[in-house]
Amino acid sequence: MTKEEEKALRDFETRVRQMILRFGELEKENARLLAARESDRRALESLQAENERLRREYANLKLARMLQVSDEDKSAAKARLAKLVRDVDKCIALLNA
Repeated sequence: MTKEEEKALRDFETRVRQMILRFGELEKENARLLAARESDRRALESLQAENERLRREYANLKLARMLQVSDEDKSAAKARLAKLVRDVDKCIALLNA
């Protein structure tokens, strides 16, 4: 084997070793990124579930607020009902006269 061939072979061996080392580094990085992606996926699922729960809770609170009757509403309804009863009483009194 000539010196040039020996040098070419050494260069080739060096490059192959470098490629093997780089491949190992890339495998580790790939494993790290896959783990990070899985962690992010679980976090996203958790946040989506929390978001859905909060949406349902908000809808329930909105419905409860619409159904909630305040004291002012009760007073106004009583006053209107009392006026209607007085009007009916007046009409009955007119019919009896």
